[in-house]
Amino acid sequence: MPTSTPLAEVEAEVEAEAGAKAGAGAEAAVAVEAGFEAHARIAADAFAAPDPTVRPDAAVTPVDPPGATQLDVADALSALLRDTGTEPRPDSQLEALTLAVAADLPVLLWGEPGIGKTAALTQLAESLDLPLTTVIASVHEPSDFSGLPVLGDDPAEQGVPMAPPDWAVRLVRAGRGLLFLDELSTAPPAVQAALLRLVLERRIGTLQLPPGVRIVAAANPRSSAADGWELSPPLANRFVHLQWAHDHDVVVRGLGGTWPRATLPRLDPHRLPEAVDFARRAVCGLLAARPGLVHRLPSGEARRGGAWPSPRSWETTVRLVAFAHAAGSSREVLSLLVRGAVGDGPGLELLASVDRMDLPDPETLLADPAGAVLPERGDLRQAVLDGVVAAVRKRPDRARWDAAWALLVRALDTGAPDLVVVPATTLATLRQEDWDVPESIERLAGAVALSRRADDAAARVAVAAGARR
Repeated sequence: MPTSTPLAEVEAEVEAEAGAKAGAGAEAAVAVEAGFEAHARIAADAFAAPDPTVRPDAAVTPVDPPGATQLDVADALSALLRDTGTEPRPDSQLEALTLAVAADLPVLLWGEPGIGKTAALTQLAESLDLPLTTVIASVHEPSDFSGLPVLGDDPAEQGVPMAPPDWAVRLVRAGRGLLFLDELSTAPPAVQAALLRLVLERRIGTLQLPPGVRIVAAANPRSSAADGWELSPPLANRFVHLQWAHDHDVVVRGLGGTWPRATLPRLDPHRLPEAVDFARRAVCGLLAARPGLVHRLPSGEARRGGAWPSPRSWETTVRLVAFAHAAGSSREVLSLLVRGAVGDGPGLELLASVDRMDLPDPETLLADPAGAVLPERGDLRQAVLDGVVAAVRKRPDRARWDAAWALLVRALDTGAPDLVVVPATTLATLRQEDWDVPESIERLAGAVALSRRADDAAARVAVAAGARR
């Protein structure tokens, strides 16, 4: 008869086996936890900001495992994911946006869905410490922006006032804020018409928004907008249009927890009168030479919904140029702003005109060709030399003609020789019979001959390539 194992021995074996399994499980858990900690340290090192002040540690309340639900744990994880910081980083489109906001001009951000327009506005409001009010234009009626009629005791005597919506009342009570008109390209024409007074005059019904309220809108191109409409020309002409695009490095850095910081431009108080004078001279100088640019309504419907030149948008441009000059902004930022106000063509012409504003006076160069300082940039140097030849043509005499040749020789010695070819050829045609040929012309003859030989060789190559086809 087989002997039976006592109950105490069986319990002891079970406890020993369970203890061994528990020990192995604990070791495995410790190993897994150690692995997670190692990966967390690697990730933290990879995305840590170089300056500890850039990303201050956020106080995250730990979740007590015994009393926490899965939703509590999920909320804690979401809080960690939202724990992002900012850092100073050059960003031309963000600087252009903040400069236009500082100038108190309505801005319209154009970009594909998901590009980060709304996120940029949210971060901008936080950085500028402005309460953000978001209004989806397409889900509102025209009366939401023009005001709702409210009957009083005696409409015949008192009239019918137009009551503003609640978000406008909140902005007035706050005295400041950032009004974000989102999905503007999905607003039907009737709503766009109602927005005209809001964008230009900052009025909603009988309510006047305070000066501390800035207006920024966002829109998707009609091709990617849900039931999209083209912007009406009157509404489009009231905005500074900025094309919003993503920057790969900014996105990667931001997903790692650090986004670029939006800061208001530092305006030099000592340069304010100079900035106003510079902006007015730049715009008025261009329009005096190109009167056709004062008002040019595009023919196509799509282009009418963007930036185009008008007296209103040129006034906006004067303001933008003055702010950019006072802030010492880069040429790239200035280009984004002026092209966003009057369109690409007029904007580029204005930039070229601004470049020529700082060019030396041809008469000054002719008075002292030996001490002349010529621009380094090829296009500006070419413009200076052409201006000198034009000045000699306008008032020709022997001394000025000789000085122009001396200036061309100086340009040859200090820059690309091909830049003097056209001015030298034109200047030679201005010689009168009793003027002796200056000795310096011999130094230029080689450059002119070499340029002509190069042009002839290029023409022969082009002819041979055409024959082979």
